[in-house]
Amino acid sequence: MHAKKTISTALLWAALAGSAQLLMSAPAQAQAARYELDPDHITVAFLVDHIGFAKVLGLFRSARGSYRFDEASATLSEVRIEVETASVFSNQRKRDDHLKGPDFLNSSEFPKMVFTASGARRTGERTFEIAGQLELLGKSLPLTLQATWNKSAESPMGGPLRKPYTMGVSARGSFKRSAYGMNYAVSNGWVGDEVPLIIEFEAVRQ
Repeated sequence: MHAKKTISTALLWAALAGSAQLLMSAPAQAQAARYELDPDHITVAFLVDHIGFAKVLGLFRSARGSYRFDEASATLSEVRIEVETASVFSNQRKRDDHLKGPDFLNSSEFPKMVFTASGARRTGERTFEIAGQLELLGKSLPLTLQATWNKSAESPMGGPLRKPYTMGVSARGSFKRSAYGMNYAVSNGWVGDEVPLIIEFEAVRQ
């Protein structure tokens, strides 16, 4: 009886030791990597109707941002994109000055436009619906972006010594500027209310 008990105890300890070794050798759970938007490869642009004749294409020359992304599970989190409103450019100086003024972006009082999102819903192999919030003119309202994950790879632009791992994204969305109190020329139809957004960027894994 004593010998059987000793053998059973030894087998138990061997099983526990084997389990511990397996746990120690198992790969650690993947962590979402942090990405920072490359300021030299980001476009935040917009299209606004002008009296029905044509649409004005404009963009913001200064933007920054970051997010976390787990490539293995395609999980997005902690999205934050900041746009300097005074950097607006529509290729016409007088119009740009007007856009920076109180009728539109009011850049002196509200220097930043900020988009944030806590996550995203995957809609395809490389497509996502990002439901977040756009803060503009002191108001924060829902904004949904349809995004495409174009490519992730080492960038050849880093030179021979450094090839940063880069992710490329295209995103589209739209909002009504009147919802933020930007009502100039909405009622007479001279300037469109709906503002389609065009976002293209490359982000570098940190």
